[in-house]
Amino acid sequence: MARTAVIIGTRGSELALWQSDHIAGTLKRLFPTLQVEIKKIKTTGDKILDSPLSKIGDKGLFTKELDRALLDHEIDLAVHSLKDIPTQIPDGLTIAAITEREDVRDVFIPHPSQPALALKDIPPGGEVATGSLRRRSQLLNYRPDLNIVDIRGNLNTRIEKLKNSSWHGMILAYAGVVRLGWKEIIGEILPTSIFLPAVGQGALGIISRNNDEDILSLLQPFNHQPTTVATVAERSLLRRLEGGCQIPIGAHGVVTNGQLTLDALVGDLAGTTIIRRMLSGKSEDCEKIGTELADQLLQLGADKILNEIRKIS
Repeated sequence: MARTAVIIGTRGSELALWQSDHIAGTLKRLFPTLQVEIKKIKTTGDKILDSPLSKIGDKGLFTKELDRALLDHEIDLAVHSLKDIPTQIPDGLTIAAITEREDVRDVFIPHPSQPALALKDIPPGGEVATGSLRRRSQLLNYRPDLNIVDIRGNLNTRIEKLKNSSWHGMILAYAGVVRLGWKEIIGEILPTSIFLPAVGQGALGIISRNNDEDILSLLQPFNHQPTTVATVAERSLLRRLEGGCQIPIGAHGVVTNGQLTLDALVGDLAGTTIIRRMLSGKSEDCEKIGTELADQLLQLGADKILNEIRKIS
């Protein structure tokens, strides 16, 4: 190994730092003589907190400053939640590794003083917070009588906002809540039959320069093949639909005995229309499966839903 030191770029939130510390710690265990430094970089998504994500654009909202730092050789790799990485990577960069996935599901976090521990327990007209249009669509499809509150900020900020609110609860990703050691605040783990996760949810994506052979070699042990197959299919579907994290698209790939099954949906903002289909095939055809399933959704009317949402976003 030629490289003796590595600089990891990351956002500054507690969850982002957990993710980077996790990768740094594993690198040190694998390569005990390697010096690892973590450099915090503030992204556009961290700076603009007074507007919904859907109103400020989402292509690279949490990644482009880190991409620039990589291209300028200020850092050697960047650690992201895979769901935040756009499907189009800037020239000169690559996803060098996709880590083994945590539980992909969303969870309901009840207000500490509210008796409703699950979505079904919330009284009609109750308020649930989420900053995700995907979650909004599926939540209103499941409980059209609820009121949705838009929320921004990192996990710590959101939890504090919940405590100081009159809301009945909020929807978050299981992976982030558990990684920060907050499993005890989960009221309900939402089944994928009701809530499909975001593309790439639960996995970490590590970006590097595509010609940095030393870094690419260092990161090989982090690649988890079943997760990679599943998320490549999900990202292929997202790319074909030309969607981002602020379009109501959910997807979940599962690999079993060399077979990939991809479940995906597109929903409208009111939750009145959910177009959902599933497609299976060989793992090696993961990218093709994603594209084909996207085409099926488009043919069933997803294009009309997405065009309407883009008009008002």
